[in-house]
Amino acid sequence: MIRILKNLSVYKWLIVAVTLLIFGQSMADLFLPTLMADIIDNGVVKGNIPYIWQIGGWMLLISALGAVASITASFYSSKAAMGLGRDLRGRVFKHVEKFSLQEFDQVGTASLITRTTNDITQIQQVVMMMLRMVISAPIMLVGGLIMAISQDAKLSLVIVGAMPFLAGSIILIFRKAMPLFQEVQKRLDRLNLVLRENLTGIRVIRAFNRETEEKARLQGANRDLTDVSIRVNKIMAFMMPVMMLVMNLTVVAVIWFGGIRIDNGAMQIGDLMAFIQYVMMIMFALVMASVMFVMVPRAAVSANRINEVLDMKPSFQDLGNDPADRERGTLEFENVTFSYPGAEKPALSDISFKAKPGEITAIIGGTGSGKSTLINLIPRFYEISSGAIRVNGVDIRNASQDEVRSKLGFVPQKSILFTGTIADNIRFGKEEATQAELEHAASIAQATEFISGLKEGYATEIEQGGSNLSGGQKQRLAIARALVRKPDIYIFDDSFSALDFKTDARLRKALKDETKNATVLLVAQRVSTVVDADRIIVLENGRVVGMGTHEELMNSNEVYREIAYSQLSEEEIA
Repeated sequence: MIRILKNLSVYKWLIVAVTLLIFGQSMADLFLPTLMADIIDNGVVKGNIPYIWQIGGWMLLISALGAVASITASFYSSKAAMGLGRDLRGRVFKHVEKFSLQEFDQVGTASLITRTTNDITQIQQVVMMMLRMVISAPIMLVGGLIMAISQDAKLSLVIVGAMPFLAGSIILIFRKAMPLFQEVQKRLDRLNLVLRENLTGIRVIRAFNRETEEKARLQGANRDLTDVSIRVNKIMAFMMPVMMLVMNLTVVAVIWFGGIRIDNGAMQIGDLMAFIQYVMMIMFALVMASVMFVMVPRAAVSANRINEVLDMKPSFQDLGNDPADRERGTLEFENVTFSYPGAEKPALSDISFKAKPGEITAIIGGTGSGKSTLINLIPRFYEISSGAIRVNGVDIRNASQDEVRSKLGFVPQKSILFTGTIADNIRFGKEEATQAELEHAASIAQATEFISGLKEGYATEIEQGGSNLSGGQKQRLAIARALVRKPDIYIFDDSFSALDFKTDARLRKALKDETKNATVLLVAQRVSTVVDADRIIVLENGRVVGMGTHEELMNSNEVYREIAYSQLSEEEIA
């Protein structure tokens, strides 16, 4: 928590202002009971009406000043707390952007969302209260004690006797509740995960009539969170009644012993009234402290979760300066082996090939053969275990990730689109692209026809995840997004699977002219998509079991022949 609070240093002047304002408010609150005692003893008891009006006016003025100070302090403390939250969200997001897919797999997307939203909100709320209460409570406690002792030192022994009971109750409740706050956040992570899966997979859930089972799964996660939250609140529910009981018993004792002292002439009525007010201030200061004891542990758990993310180092870092390209537009794998963390065996073993500009290199293989894994190594989404991958003749580990990715036009297996217009989504590949460049890229991607059929054309808004477009339309926009970039290397990860054969053929023909000065790496399930490639790499169980043209592999490679015979007719094979 201390590490997180250090980020408040940029708001030091706001905190100084809050401190001064809270101090002023506390002094005003502490002075009011003394004025009230003066009104009673010298005004009410003696029937001095002008004196009552005079001191009453001072009380109104001091109350007004205290109220202004309180409102201003609340404004500044809110500004500092919200600023801290904004800064933390920015830091977490910026840091997470540096993660490889390995870190995303380790923490989990649902947990990262919870940490960036709920956990930071918890910290914001606590900081806002801390800036008020941590300053106010000690002043009210110490000031109340001093003023109470100044009114009657012997009667102050009642307060001294009551405080150990109050402090002991707070500590006991705090120790019981602290472990449960951490469990609440874990259960919240789980609920977010289940809810996210249900929302993103709603089509599959409905298609397989799994609504009842998924509803039960969500209810189970929700019930787990509810149960632990109820346990925490049951414990915390004891705090306020216990404190109020101690406070009220203390006031009763003060009135009892104060009445005896008034009867003996050792104390005046006004002093007893003021003393009761100071007792209430002391007790409320302890109440404020107890509220902080409730909120700080939960915020501390949230702070630890945020620090875990910020402390997590990406599994690989950029090294040195970006060396100059030696072989523009080339891609080379040299004895590349890769294993997922914790895996028993490598996902890819001893992969070697070289692709040059103007060539189409296709990768084909069965499900789980390692095709997408191979593709994900090129942009350094994961770090290879051994061997070397060279882009433009430079080992990607010796160049920055930004530099490597700037050479690539990547079309992922799942076409991800963002909210915004069609033009915005294509410009995602090249921010400064002109309208003519957008239209050219869309034309090559065979997207012009459906875009022109939309009422708003390129200004058509795309809903979240591209839900208002078909799978084929999303794929074509994703391809256009890569084309507008005009990179050195194009990577198509099974990017034509949602296209019909006619559109697929037109697209591949248009791509041949567009990418003649670039290297094309093509992952596909269909043999018809890769049949014209200059080089076809056949993968099986993470190993290269064949490499060559369609004709060469049909003659020499059993794995490729099996794939071809399962998809093509005899006429097509011939």
